[in-house]
Amino acid sequence: MSAGRIVLLVIGSILALIGLGIAIAGAVGLIAYGTARDADGYFTTSTERFESSRYALVSEEIDLGTEVDGPGPVDWHDLADVRVRAEGAGGRPIFVGIGPRRAVDAYLAGVAVDEVRDVDFDPFEVSYLARPGTRRPAPPGAQGFWAAQVAGSGQQTLDWEVEGGTWTLVVMNADASAGVAADVQLGIKVGILLGLGIGLLVGGLVLLGIGVTMIVLGARGAGGEGPPPEGVAAAGAPAVTAPAAERPPPARYPVLVEGDLDPGLSRWLWLVKWLLAIPHYIVLVFLWIAFLVMSVIAFFAILFTARYPRGIFDFNVGVIRWSWRVAFYSYSALGTDRYPPFSLERTDYPARLEVEYPERLSRGLVLVKWWLLAIPHYVVVGVFGASLWGAGAWVGRGGWDDWDWGGYGGGLIGVLVLFAAIVLLFTARYPRGMFDFVMGMNRWSYRVLAYAALMRDEYPPFRLDQGPREAPEPQRHEA
Repeated sequence: MSAGRIVLLVIGSILALIGLGIAIAGAVGLIAYGTARDADGYFTTSTERFESSRYALVSEEIDLGTEVDGPGPVDWHDLADVRVRAEGAGGRPIFVGIGPRRAVDAYLAGVAVDEVRDVDFDPFEVSYLARPGTRRPAPPGAQGFWAAQVAGSGQQTLDWEVEGGTWTLVVMNADASAGVAADVQLGIKVGILLGLGIGLLVGGLVLLGIGVTMIVLGARGAGGEGPPPEGVAAAGAPAVTAPAAERPPPARYPVLVEGDLDPGLSRWLWLVKWLLAIPHYIVLVFLWIAFLVMSVIAFFAILFTARYPRGIFDFNVGVIRWSWRVAFYSYSALGTDRYPPFSLERTDYPARLEVEYPERLSRGLVLVKWWLLAIPHYVVVGVFGASLWGAGAWVGRGGWDDWDWGGYGGGLIGVLVLFAAIVLLFTARYPRGMFDFVMGMNRWSYRVLAYAALMRDEYPPFRLDQGPREAPEPQRHEA
């Protein structure tokens, strides 16, 4: 696969992923605009009881930035309106006001109040921060600094056109007495939501279309990569029927993972391989993003056509191959000191990975094999702690929380590689038995990755070695 096609696939995948996210955000905004507002166009909370034994309930600082008003490019009044509905408990007259933070702080200086913190409406939970004081405040309705205020018995409704600045919402008894209890509902009307939702949806779909177009152009017409190693059939090569006496035994499991231990490993180089491999880590982050997008596209292609698109297959195998080289060089094996090539293609590097291209795949298995059928293997691979990079870690270890930036395998692989590194440091030898065991665990993990990435339907074997060749099936002759 040429460098140009790889660039198209990676950039197209990133654009498609960003576009999809933006389009989803726009769609959610439009759905909320159409279904979640009240008759006046406000998004509202449930009505809940707020109470304090002190003189006032105050909000945390509401910072809306620099004041913007008037004929400039942005008018705060066009952005949002706020509505507060409140009713004093037991019919007691209540006061609700919004004022500049400094003025409110000066008014309530030395007054015992509760600051509302961490409100959650579903289910309702609220915490308060007590601010001590000994002074009784003057009646709030007599103050002239409020940007908006209401007071009285029964339900009171405060409407405020949002303005730039720093503000505080205050709820008090109208007579400024202690012991505040009120049933409060908050609402906001966003004036630009409709236009913003349409813009995000259209812009996201445009980006998604550009990304998909680049993916199609990058994947179209991708050819093979030369002859595969022994034991793995050429991708897409048709099967050749031969007489029983000449037919070779069936191949091993169609995912080949090999590595040749370097006999002259440096005692010290492994200490800095994490630093030397950083350029690979950066490139692989973007390649795995593209891998995930490509795998989603392949999922639907298999579901509807029973075929894994050849160009996407070659790219995804190349990403796994590149990842295995870096893992073999670094802390999933420490098998060689030779620096990995920046390539998706087959090379003469001592770490090799091949996946035989399937002519057809099961449409039914594609729905369950990557999450349900592979669960026993996920448990085993989780113990191994294999570093499969980005999306590989996601399918092989159960979540993005396991992203491994440093290439260190962790788990049993990590422990054994660490022991091997210490032995190497003092003896200049890598214990062969330990290397074979580490290789087996990596081989198992990459088989599971290929299976979970929908590349093969054959269930991965529960074994560490490459596997014995099966006996050939007897040839049948029809009369």
